[in-house]
Amino acid sequence: MTFPVHFSERLQKLPPYLFAALDAAKRKAIAEGKKIVDLGVGDPDLPTPRSVISALAEAAKDPKNHRYALDQGLPELRASIQEWYKKRFGVSLDPQTEILPLIGSKEGIAHLPLGLINPGDSVLVPDPCYPPYRSGTLFAGGKIISLPLLEKNGFRPDWATLKRSQFKKAKLLFLNYPNNPTGATCEADFFDEAIDFCRRHRIILCHDAAYTEITFDGYRATSFLERPCAIDVGIEFHSLSKTYNMTGWRIGFACGRREILAALSKVKANIDSGIFQAVQIAGITAMKLPARELAARNKIYEERRDLLVDGLNRLGWNIQKPRATFYVWARVPLRGKSSSDFSKLALQNGGILTTPGIGFGPSGEGYIRMALTVSKERIEEACARFRKLLG
Repeated sequence: MTFPVHFSERLQKLPPYLFAALDAAKRKAIAEGKKIVDLGVGDPDLPTPRSVISALAEAAKDPKNHRYALDQGLPELRASIQEWYKKRFGVSLDPQTEILPLIGSKEGIAHLPLGLINPGDSVLVPDPCYPPYRSGTLFAGGKIISLPLLEKNGFRPDWATLKRSQFKKAKLLFLNYPNNPTGATCEADFFDEAIDFCRRHRIILCHDAAYTEITFDGYRATSFLERPCAIDVGIEFHSLSKTYNMTGWRIGFACGRREILAALSKVKANIDSGIFQAVQIAGITAMKLPARELAARNKIYEERRDLLVDGLNRLGWNIQKPRATFYVWARVPLRGKSSSDFSKLALQNGGILTTPGIGFGPSGEGYIRMALTVSKERIEEACARFRKLLG
């Protein structure tokens, strides 16, 4: 006779993970015989650079890389991150104390609240947002204070609308620019405002910068650590996943204020055993790739963006072209349809997988997100299917 298994209260507070639900919907549609155009999850379809693959293959043959990795990452990897940051953003970091390699930035983002938040503390979370900002907060017993990202404000928080009573127990603020899911960007003065806000109210700033290297139309994304006093208030996360088409490799890093990184490092020391060293060595190779390789990759995404946005606008949509990320954030084109209803309709009747905006938070309602991680031929097919679907 079996006994019942009950999920913990913290798990019961979590909604189904958005992208797991999308994958389940996709598999169900395929099982029903539908041929899917997948604009759902942002997983690069372009291959990892050959030199990175070769570096992994050689390192994997070396028995010294078959053991537990160092929790802090190889000194050579931290030195490469330091060099990359200095070259890309002009920011000098101490590789020993101000850089922490991660098993992908998602892991670090989700674990950070465990090192900083006590039950009852508040966390300021953008809405809509990348789901781990919310789930990481809930796992730590924190209370979420939503920062609506509204189209009229360029999908950036409006600090003036926040009342002191709302965030008097806030200890952490998540930001993410270029932004997922909206594709919004910001300039340096926005970070100056955020840093000033955090300094005045003693709030730690966590900036997720996973998409700084996917930009178009001459736009160049800024690191919040470039700004004066930034390192006094927070840390920044980067990912090799999107930058170098290495999503499955699971390697990223955090950098910034040493005490904050020390808290995250202590959490990780009790949970994981570091990044496979062969992957770290491959990451070193990736971070030394010439800028022209990223430019060529961005050109591909830019062409896909133009094809999708122009194609849908010809159907009567009204979509602004994003200057960064590989996402298109669009209003639901059918009046009276929720984002979930429209995404279900697009999948069931059109064979197009999109992400409903509500999955990123209440302020995402009324929008869908489409990823540019399919070929131009598939994007053209998606536009043709939308034309048929919407009549």
